[in-house]
Amino acid sequence: MRISTIGYSARQGIKNIWRNFMFSLASIATMTACIFLFGLFFSIVINFRYIVQSVEQNVGVTVMFDDGLDQASIDAIGTQIENLQGVTGVEYISADEAWEEFSQYYFSSLDDEEMYKEGFSNDNPLAQSSSYTVYVDNIENQDRIVQEIEAMDGVRTVNQLQGATTTLSTFNRLVSYISIAIILILLCVAVFLISNTVAIGISIRKEEIGIMKLIGATNFFVRAPFLIEGIIIGLIGSIIPLALLYVLYNRVVEYILTRFSVLTSVIQFLNVNQVFEVLAPVGLVLGMGIGLFGSIITIRKHLKV
Repeated sequence: MRISTIGYSARQGIKNIWRNFMFSLASIATMTACIFLFGLFFSIVINFRYIVQSVEQNVGVTVMFDDGLDQASIDAIGTQIENLQGVTGVEYISADEAWEEFSQYYFSSLDDEEMYKEGFSNDNPLAQSSSYTVYVDNIENQDRIVQEIEAMDGVRTVNQLQGATTTLSTFNRLVSYISIAIILILLCVAVFLISNTVAIGISIRKEEIGIMKLIGATNFFVRAPFLIEGIIIGLIGSIIPLALLYVLYNRVVEYILTRFSVLTSVIQFLNVNQVFEVLAPVGLVLGMGIGLFGSIITIRKHLKV
C-alpha cells in the first residue's frame, strides 16, 4: 500500500469523526468509561493478587511430631516435606526456640518476667513442641500438601491458618467476576456506538463511495477510512482514561496508606509503573481493537462494495 493511500485514508477517517462529531463524542465517552473501569478493576484485581501472594508467603503450615521422635526421623520428615510439589520453604523450630518465643510473647508484659522464666528454667513445658513451619506457593495447594504431610510417619498433627488467605482469595475471585461482567457490558455498548458512528459516516458518503467505485477504486481503498475512523475513536477513548488512571493511582494509594496507616504493616500496593507496564499496552490494544471490530461489523452490514 502506498503512503499516499494511507495518508488519504487517515484524513478521511478524521473528517468522518468531525462530520459526526456528536456520535463520535458519544463513542469516545463510552470507550473512555469502558477503559477507565477496565483499568480501575484491573488495578484492584492485580493488587489483591499481590496482597494474597504476600500473605501466602508469610502464612505457614505448622507440623508437629509424635512424642519421643528422634532427631534423625524429624530430619527425614523435613526432607520429605521439602520435596513436595508446591512447597517453597521449610523452617525448623526446636523445642527451646518454641519456649523462648512463647515466654517472650506471654511473659514480656508481666512485672516479674524473669521470675516466671526462672520457674521453668530446668523444665521446658514445650519439650515435645519442636515443629516445622511449611510455606506454600499457592493457598489453593495448601489442603493437598496438608493431606500429604499428615500421611507421613511420625507426624502427630498439622495446623493450618487459612481463614485470612481463603477470604482474600474468595474476594479476589468475586471482584474478578464482577469486573469481567461490567467490562463485557461496556464493551458491547462501545461496539454498538462505534458501529452507529461509522454507519452514519457511510450513509453520508454513500454517493461519493459510488463514484469512487465507478472510477475503479479498490474495496480496501473505500473501506480504509472507516476502519481508521474506528481505530482513532478507540485510541482516543483509551489514552484519556489511561492518563487519568496514571495520575490518580499514586494519589489514591497514598491517601489510603495515610488515612489508614495501620494497613502499612499488613499490606503493600504495587507501584504505578508495575501496574502500567501491563495495563497501558493492554488498554491501548483493547481500545483500538474495539474500534476496529465495531467498524468491521458496520462495513460488512452497510457497505456493499
